[in-house]
Amino acid sequence: MKTEHIAIGKVKPNKDNPRIIKDEKFVKLVKSIKDFPQMLEIRPIVVNDEMIVLGGNMRLKACKEAGLKKVHIIKAENLSEEQQKEFIVKDNVGFGEWDWDQITKEWNEEKLEEWGLDVWVAPEEEEEDIEPKKESTNLTIKCEDIDELNELKQKLDIQDNSISFSKFLIKTAL
Repeated sequence: MKTEHIAIGKVKPNKDNPRIIKDEKFVKLVKSIKDFPQMLEIRPIVVNDEMIVLGGNMRLKACKEAGLKKVHIIKAENLSEEQQKEFIVKDNVGFGEWDWDQITKEWNEEKLEEWGLDVWVAPEEEEEDIEPKKESTNLTIKCEDIDELNELKQKLDIQDNSISFSKFLIKTAL
């Protein structure tokens, strides 16, 4: 498969895309594209035979916002409907995890945040912000995002705001 550089208007967003991007993350993505447009050639938008995006819907949206007239694409030709659906999900699944020890030793936190990574905050750095209630226990739960936190709160039938969300760190007093 070869990469093509085509007019952005020829690429169609996938109206059935199951992924969304929140405002703050979208702003970071637009900035990232403006700051490092070569990434788009290295990691092109994936389209099907009808030029509908299978991988890169958020990048396409951000490219339009950034004022780009052309984008790099790669066609995933001859995929069945089922294979296209599978690709959409698998392209967005994060199988790996960050090695936070390596990150803290080798990378600049400000740069990482600037590049769009939600930098993990060590529990000992935040514990002083929480005053445990009398006869309470602190519990730290790692959630991927606010949606996962809300799902957890619903499963635990928590009605109040005794759980708070801070980047990838959830703290509560039980």
